[in-house]
Amino acid sequence: MTEMNAPCGLVCTTCPTFIATLNDDDEARRKTAAYYAERFGFDLTPDEINCDGCLSEGGKLIGYCRSCGIRECCLEKGLEHCVACGEQPCDKLNEFHRFSPEAEVSFKRIAAAGK
Repeated sequence: MTEMNAPCGLVCTTCPTFIATLNDDDEARRKTAAYYAERFGFDLTPDEINCDGCLSEGGKLIGYCRSCGIRECCLEKGLEHCVACGEQPCDKLNEFHRFSPEAEVSFKRIAAAGK
């Protein structure tokens, strides 16, 4: 499978929500909801663990991706990824990377590759 990256750097194709959706796996949805509750304090039901990836058009998005300011900004600017933005790193991106260091690592890898 080709790697899909969210504008912030998260790798959608390794996300447990994306994988549970791709495999239509209800047990994985349950485990993912429990993991998100424990790690991030998110209050999600297994039914809400559905996402086709941040860049999917008209697909399913998990709640926090649907309302993501970084994703919205890229969509408004017609960009696929923050790497292509002349205004980055912005406060939204920096704040998210403090929350998700793995997204920052991926973002820097993508930037270094010149995406």
